[in-house]
Amino acid sequence: MITEEQEREILRKAYVPEQIVGLMRILSGGEPFLIHDFLCLAGEGWLIVIGYPLEGDFRTGPLEKALREAVGRFRPVHLWFAAPEVPPSFSASCSERESDFYYLLDLQSLSVNRALMRAVQRASKELTVERSTGMSREHEALIREFLRRQGAGPRVRELFLAMPRYVSRSSGCTVLSAWDHEGRLAAMYVVELSAESFATYLVGCHSREHYVPHASDLLFYEMILLAKGHAKRAINLGLGVNQGIRRFKEKWGGVPWLRYEFCGCTSPKGRLLQMLESFWARRSRGA
Repeated sequence: MITEEQEREILRKAYVPEQIVGLMRILSGGEPFLIHDFLCLAGEGWLIVIGYPLEGDFRTGPLEKALREAVGRFRPVHLWFAAPEVPPSFSASCSERESDFYYLLDLQSLSVNRALMRAVQRASKELTVERSTGMSREHEALIREFLRRQGAGPRVRELFLAMPRYVSRSSGCTVLSAWDHEGRLAAMYVVELSAESFATYLVGCHSREHYVPHASDLLFYEMILLAKGHAKRAINLGLGVNQGIRRFKEKWGGVPWLRYEFCGCTSPKGRLLQMLESFWARRSRGA
């Protein structure tokens, strides 16, 4: 259990989106808590550990200690964690693996080039940008259209489908919408503003059915204005995901910033702890 005071302190120290307590609580449905310097969430039979320390530099030893304590306490069937590096004792246990980088846009040194501003200005003549704290049927329809077209992976799909529920319950997010002159939704972004030092780009998509060139660029620029208006120093643009998404983020000045390693482990209840204890025992004997 995390108190309101602890949550405020975590948001002050946060530097990756998964450290935003409200975001993770709503999306996962779990109960947040701290083990040492790591945010964790637990539910029935599962455990999530955010392996980015809230203080100091990352080292595998403290993360391994926190994981060992959390697994021993909750004995999960499913364990998921993300960190700059997977501790050796978990490498062989990961049935799910993903490697990527967080992309960061530094607002303090940002200078938008003229070509991008011309694209934004062209789009602004065709579209009206709206900031809101809710989603409509048009937003949900755009999400469905996007998912049909993209064939996204299960975690990305779940994130998009969770957005209407998340937005309705979050006090820190803003929905950016680009509407054409006929009142049709051409593009949308969801931006999280709860962390003290940075804004988070959560999801974004544009319509092919109601396509307007550079609608996504227009909303990206609006996101920059929104973040600056809330005195954020940077925007965490999320993961690189694929070449097209990386190219778009880099076009706006986003750079690969922090390593992201994801590990998912599944085992019968209690088996994961036994397996890890066996590894740790062999290592302590120098085996």
